[in-house]
This record gives sequence, C-alpha cells and structure tokens, in this order.
Amino acid sequence: MRRTRAVVVMADTCWPSCATNLKGVILDMCGVLYDSGEGDGVAIPGSVEAVRKLKASDLKLRFCTNETQAAREKFVAKLQRLGFDICVSEVFSPAPAAVAVLRQRGLRPHLLVYDALLPEFDGIDTSDPNCVVIGDAAEKFSYANLNEAFRVLIGLEKPTLFSLGKGKYYKETDGLKLDVGVYMKALEYACDVEAEVIGKPSATFFQSVLNDMALQPHEVMMIGDDLVNDVGGAQQVGMRGVQVRTGKYRPSDQRHPSVIADGTADNLAQAVDVILNRRGKP
Repeated sequence: MRRTRAVVVMADTCWPSCATNLKGVILDMCGVLYDSGEGDGVAIPGSVEAVRKLKASDLKLRFCTNETQAAREKFVAKLQRLGFDICVSEVFSPAPAAVAVLRQRGLRPHLLVYDALLPEFDGIDTSDPNCVVIGDAAEKFSYANLNEAFRVLIGLEKPTLFSLGKGKYYKETDGLKLDVGVYMKALEYACDVEAEVIGKPSATFFQSVLNDMALQPHEVMMIGDDLVNDVGGAQQVGMRGVQVRTGKYRPSDQRHPSVIADGTADNLAQAVDVILNRRGKP
C-alpha cells in the first residue's frame, strides 16, 4: 500500500498530488457531515455548504457509511432535514449489501441489529438460521441477545458471522459510543470464527461504490473521520484517503503504526475548499 506522511497544515505539498486530477469524491457521513445523537443530531459546521459546493462542481459524489441503526430512507430523510442535498441512490450502506450476499448464498440469518434496520431485511427468511448478522445494535447488545447469537453460531457445523462494519467506536452529541466491531470480536473469540465484514473497510464494499461511479480508484478521494476504516480502507483499493478532525478523530491517529492519511483537514468544509482550489493546478 502506498504511504505518504500525514499532513498537519492544509497547505502542505502533499495536497496538490491528491487533488489535481480528481474525478470523484466519496464522503463518510457520521462524524463528517453530522454528529448523531438525540433527535436528528447536529450538522457539523460548514458541512452542508461543503456538500453543496461538491454538487455544483463536475466531481461525481457518493456517500459511503457504516450506518446500521436505520434503513437508508430514514437516515437520508434525517440528513435532508439537517439541510443536506442528498438522495438514497447516492448512499452506500452495509445492510443492502448484506441482503445481496444472503440471497446469493441462500442463507437464513439470525439478526442482531437495531430495530429500525429490520425493514432492510424484509423478504429474507430468518427461520432456522444458519448464520448470524450483527450491526450496531446499540442497547440491544445485551448479554441475553449476544448469548443468543453465540448459541446460533456455536451450534453450526460451519459457523458464519457477518458484521456490518468493524468500527471500534463512533461519536454522538453526548460523547463516544462503542461500535459493532467490539461485539464482533467477542463472537469471533467465543466461536473461533472470523467474521465477514460487509461495509467499510471491506475492499468489496468500496469497489461497489467505485463501480457505481464508473471511475478508477486513482481518480477518487475518500474523506472520513475514521483513520482505519475510512482512510485505510480506501487506500487498500488504490484511492487517496483524507481524514477530517471531526467525529471520532483523535490526535493519536497521526501516530498510527500502519495507516497514514494522504491529507488531513479541520473539517469537511476545509477539505472541500482545498480540493476545489487545487484541481487542475500543477
């Protein structure tokens, strides 16, 4: 994987090589566009206008999220209420991708997901489950519910576990919250199984977004707050990855032993301004 030094100042010489020949941008959502929390959450300052600027440019734009607490229609409607110009067809999330895999393999899942996500699995047979699907189930990650998922897996000759992402934590308006990756690891350990991750940082997931854009990886930049899942995942398929200092960003990210962002920005608004100002310049 290609590595450059992380930047601390937006004007660093790394940025022109990231931005001059771009044809598309992929944005993470939670922590980049908004912070989730009570009600609809809150838009991060400048992010609504940043999306508007990208849409007014000739860049292709998609949104790539590991959001698994609501069906796409619901959280897109929430973002629209926050002022974002966004539609469902532009958003890629793990649940629809998981449904496609389940149908392709003829699997019947035990679902440990947030109630609001269940409509995404309408039409999927969940009787006599032969696999487990977990998402960010929030308060549903009780001992009883985790134990039920464990019993399904441990009772299978070839246990199959799907995780809708592998994040460690995310940010809401009242602070950081444990994400699905923590519970994925518990089930992996208990059942001696390796989960199949559907969502970031899966290369297959990122490639599905690139295919929809009809662009090559080197033509696209990913902007996210998660160094490993957003930036690192994008870099693994050949995209450039830029981290914003909002959401789950921590200063220690810039000392990560294996993932180094191609650029950093205080927020999405700053990153978009640099991209649009540097495009086409030598």
